[in-house]
Order: sequence, then C-alpha cells, then structure tokens
Amino acid sequence: MEVQTHRGNIVMNTATMAYRNLLKTIHNPDQFMDVIVQPIMFMLMFGYLFGGAISGNVKSYLPTIVPGILIQTMLSAASGSGSQIREDLDSGVFDRFKSLPMAHIAPLAGQLFADILRLVIATITSLTAGYIMGWRPVAGFGWVVVSGLLAIFTGWAISWIFALLGLLAKSASSVQSFSLMIMLTLTFLSNAFIPVSTLSKTMKFIVYMNPITYVITAVRQILATGSWTHEAVLVLIFGIGIVAVFAPLTVWAYNRNN
Repeated sequence: MEVQTHRGNIVMNTATMAYRNLLKTIHNPDQFMDVIVQPIMFMLMFGYLFGGAISGNVKSYLPTIVPGILIQTMLSAASGSGSQIREDLDSGVFDRFKSLPMAHIAPLAGQLFADILRLVIATITSLTAGYIMGWRPVAGFGWVVVSGLLAIFTGWAISWIFALLGLLAKSASSVQSFSLMIMLTLTFLSNAFIPVSTLSKTMKFIVYMNPITYVITAVRQILATGSWTHEAVLVLIFGIGIVAVFAPLTVWAYNRNN
C-alpha cells in the first residue's frame, strides 16, 4: 500500500509540475516562437526559394521539405527543455521545491512532460503550413497522425539529451547557443531539404551517418506510402534507446544539482 501511495504521489506531483510549466509557457508567449513562427518562416522561405531549383516548382518540392521542416522544428522544440531547466536552476526555484512535500523528481519530470505540448503545437504548425502551401500527402489522415506521433516521440526522446545539457551547462544562454548549433548541424547535414543523390560521396557519407536522416526518411515514407516501414521501426527503437540511455543520466545530473 505504501508503494502504491508513493507512486501515486509521484504521478500527482509530476502532473502538478507539468501544469505549472504549462502556465509558465502560456504567460510567456515568446516561448512558442520556435514552434509557431519558425516552421512557418522556414516553410515559406525554403519552399519558395529552392522549390523551383530542386524540384521544378514549389508543389513538387513540398513532399521533401514538409518532413524536413517538421523534424527540424522537433529538434528546436526539444532544445527548449534544456534552457528552461537551466533558467529554473539559476533562479533558485528548484531549491524552493525541495522544501515542499513533493516527490524529489517531480520538477524535472514535470518539465519534460509539459514539453510534449510544445512538440504537439510544432507538429500541427508544420503540417498545417505545408498544407496551406499546397502539400497533399498520399497517405490518409490517419497516417498523417501516425507520422506526427512518431515525430513527437522522437522529439520528446531527444529532449532528454537537451535536459541533460541544461543540467550540466553553466548558463541558459550557453544552452541556447549550443542547442542552436546542434539543431542546425543535424538538420542541414541531413536529407531535410535536398535529395541525397545530388551530393558528393563525402557528403553522402556524412548525411547517412546522421541519425536525423533516418527520422526524416521514416516520416516521408509513412506519408508517401501510408504504411509502417522498416525505417519507422528503426526510428522507434532509436527513440527508446535514447530514453533508456539519457533518462538515467539526466536523473543523475538532476540529483547532483539538487
């Protein structure tokens, strides 16, 4: 009975902290800029600048760019975990939480579960922007939802990496700078915006060594074929592996800081 009560307290405390982070985000709309403004801006910019050069016209380019922008936005949204955790640590709010009768892990878990909302908003914004520009997936709506859920899970898994970075970094600004560098590197050294066949052998090797390439490929194939592909299975295993490795490391770093 005591074990069940303890687990129930952890769940309730985590839900309370998640709600607290949601309220914090809602009262600071600028925290939604990277999940609302960024995908729209990149979709318009890349679509109309490079659509003709790469695919002949914008509409033909959209099946390539929509999954690319979606995963880029997932990375950007996931990186927000690190900077927000670092800001809370620097402000001393986590020290105040320690004096409250709540589960020790609840503030960290609440942050990571609250970030799911940002990932959902990022997914809806990216796919809607592509649809307005003329993108029409071959797969039905159900498979669009499946591809979105796969992207959200991958983004949530990667958020554990950025959370660990936030716990180990010295300042929120350093987390933001490093996260931006990681996001741009992983995105532009992948198949997000251009066909891999147009690249040199060296660049192809780099692109195929980039795990984000396989995430984008999996989402593209789901949207194009309306089926759960081999790549999608690999991406799911990849996400589970990230959580299995980085969740304990993040909890360890959190305990060390608190």
